[in-house]
Amino acid sequence: MIALASVIGMPGVPGMPVDASAEGHRIDDLLFDTNVLVAALLLVVVGWLATIAVRFGKGHQAAYEKGDGPRAWVLPVALGLFVLLVIDGNLFVRSTRDTAVFDDIAAVDADPGVVRIEVSGRQWAWDIRYAGADGRFATPDDVVTLNDMRLPVDRPVSIQLGAVDVIHGFYLPNFRVKRDAVPGMVNRVWFRPVELGTYDLACSQHCGANHYLMAGRVTVLPDDQFEDWIADESRDAKARFDPETTSTWGWTWRPVD
Repeated sequence: MIALASVIGMPGVPGMPVDASAEGHRIDDLLFDTNVLVAALLLVVVGWLATIAVRFGKGHQAAYEKGDGPRAWVLPVALGLFVLLVIDGNLFVRSTRDTAVFDDIAAVDADPGVVRIEVSGRQWAWDIRYAGADGRFATPDDVVTLNDMRLPVDRPVSIQLGAVDVIHGFYLPNFRVKRDAVPGMVNRVWFRPVELGTYDLACSQHCGANHYLMAGRVTVLPDDQFEDWIADESRDAKARFDPETTSTWGWTWRPVD
């Protein structure tokens, strides 16, 4: 049911998963507009070829041209530049503008409502960690889950992402988030969920024979339900913490460089 819900296309963006994030429209709009431009170019080319086929049919006497005049290179260069500016130029300008928004992680971390999460990819699961009541990571009251990420609606989510064995692809299709989890380093990504529901958490990199097992879920909850869940889980985690057996893979939250 989770997978089925995630592939129902958004109105106006055929084939795209439901967008449940505040900034996901930037990617959808760029893809949609690019497809429109490419389709328009295709129609022009097909129309041009059809015109040539009709105009220069069997009854047309072919004429030889050496191709060494200005027309032989001016028209192809002009058409190539037109395509470059209209399609690739649009992609470059808009993706550069949108990347600046997604890269402003320092501003997200400074938001008083931000939810900080550490995610560690391994064969074959996602380990997920929240700071507990003390607000610090890698302490006894941390909330640790397996393939189960829970988020409050309409609050920014800041994720620090790592891996312990091979490169994994942290992929949240409904939030338009995809970032590599690389052993030996911590990557950053953020988004803001705006739709309640349950969505897919997947691995987009083939990370080994059981890659298909790296399937989790993301549940977006009302803010009060999320806070109750964190409080309950943090209390229980502290009560059952045993330094000899409890997982302590988390790291101290790292400020933006």
